[in-house]
Amino acid sequence: MSVEVVVKVVSTIASQVADLDDPLATDDTTNGDPYRVLISCVLSQRTKEEVTSVASKRLFARASTPEEMIGLSIEEIGALIYPVGFWRTKARHVRDLSIRIRTDHNGRVPSTIEDLLSLPGVGRKTANLVLSSGFGLPAICVDTHVHRIMNRLGFVETSSPNETESALRRTLPRSLWLDINYLLVLFGRNVCTPLSPKCSRCVVREYCHQVGVLRFR
Repeated sequence: MSVEVVVKVVSTIASQVADLDDPLATDDTTNGDPYRVLISCVLSQRTKEEVTSVASKRLFARASTPEEMIGLSIEEIGALIYPVGFWRTKARHVRDLSIRIRTDHNGRVPSTIEDLLSLPGVGRKTANLVLSSGFGLPAICVDTHVHRIMNRLGFVETSSPNETESALRRTLPRSLWLDINYLLVLFGRNVCTPLSPKCSRCVVREYCHQVGVLRFR
């Protein structure tokens, strides 16, 4: 699939998801604040969006800055974020990264991927989402939806989200970097699902190679 075709595909997907229900569209948990985006992303790992949203709101009601977070114990943070997945480990990461932000970055979330990756509990997906959603910088956030759909379409042939990110950085126009995650996540939840995708209602099925699709609706 050429770059020109994938640009058309993404544009067509955008028109379809505009009419889809997004239960988190009005969620103002992070308010675009880099620190809140960072903490919410850490909490979201292996956790449903709805659970993450509730836990983040509960935590931010008590502490929404690194200084305020450091004022809480790991046990207090854990109680506030429960029942997110691996909540004990995440509580420790939240406090430790808040300390690192204060001591190593003058209390401000760093705006480079290298510095973000040096923080406890932060991987490439989280770092890229902080750059894009927190700072408005061009970054490609690749989660399971983006990885699956880009491979299913035939635009990339990769075996991991990190490989997909590298491939997209080389080929995807920078004008699409900020929007690609939101569009494909919403598309992946509603149409291009992991199992039995709804190909009959997909607006880009004529372009899709259906890689790995064994059964569809």
